[in-house]
Amino acid sequence: MFEQFYKNKRVLITGHTGFKGSWLAVWLHSLGAHVTGIGLEPYTDKDNFVLTQIGKKIDNDIREDICNGQRIKEIFKTFQPEIVFHLAAQPLVRLSYEKPVETYQTNVMGSINVMEAVKVTPSVRVCVMITTDKCYENREQIWGYRENEPMGGYDPYSSSKGAAEIAISSWRRSFFNPDKYETHHKSIASARAGNVIGGGDWQTDRIIPDCIRCLEQGQPIGIRSPQAIRPWQHVLEPLQGYLLLAMKMWDKPTEYCEGWNFGPTQEGIIPVWEVARQVVKCYGSGELKDLSDKNALHEANLLMLDISKARFSLGWQPKMNINQCIALTVEWYKRYKTEDVYDLCLEQIDKYNSLEKTS
Repeated sequence: MFEQFYKNKRVLITGHTGFKGSWLAVWLHSLGAHVTGIGLEPYTDKDNFVLTQIGKKIDNDIREDICNGQRIKEIFKTFQPEIVFHLAAQPLVRLSYEKPVETYQTNVMGSINVMEAVKVTPSVRVCVMITTDKCYENREQIWGYRENEPMGGYDPYSSSKGAAEIAISSWRRSFFNPDKYETHHKSIASARAGNVIGGGDWQTDRIIPDCIRCLEQGQPIGIRSPQAIRPWQHVLEPLQGYLLLAMKMWDKPTEYCEGWNFGPTQEGIIPVWEVARQVVKCYGSGELKDLSDKNALHEANLLMLDISKARFSLGWQPKMNINQCIALTVEWYKRYKTEDVYDLCLEQIDKYNSLEKTS
């Protein structure tokens, strides 16, 4: 389905050097798309971007900060993308407390810079702006947030993503209004995913990289917020949603230019401690240590998404349960040192594509 659509399409990804962006670049490259990536230097030399060498395989691998609006417009003008996936961001809650201004500059103004580049580039027909489940005003409620619920956020990261969503909505209504599609010929949507896990992520303050670092060093795994409940999903789940959404937007540009949730089924919403416990089980060694601190910086304890809209309107739903998500993730980390990582990613994409949707 995707290969027929994406082959020879000109696709631009912001944040392609990051965890999700690198997986998306690998997937699109395997589909025959002409990929241009805009991103900063990768976080470590073990990142998925580095080990897959995807930067050498795609058409254009560009180092640039999305805060440089003029340069972003120049890149768009040069490469004339048809489809844009905006993933570049400052993605960490705890870092946002240390660098709140930088977080807002990147997540809000960076997003606006991308939309401004879309606005002045005639070739762009579809733009999918990736935000986060944390964009919602979190009331720690026991049911999932729907796409029409208020934006917000306690910490600078979450609130910056809520602000980005408000900006996306404003730009859509002001400059890409579906009622005036015949004048601008552009369709813009936002996509909100849950806590994404998968191979090749080495960021700090994320449960899987924290677990793997400790396991490789033979140290106990310290868990800051063992009872925090999150909607866990493998990276390929939301990426499939983004690819499907863009395809639908291309075919029916005025019907799908909205906000969309891509999260797991209810059984994938479990505490951090349980995720770490299953990582240890799949890895075959390790132990956990509770590092709870009542004076720690505020992070949400409960956050869930309602994915009914994507399920019924897009025909998208998760393919993997939480055990499969964790097993596929740990498999990558057990194999990355001795195998060709690009081929490993393609193998995992193929394995994912062969799965049936969950019930």
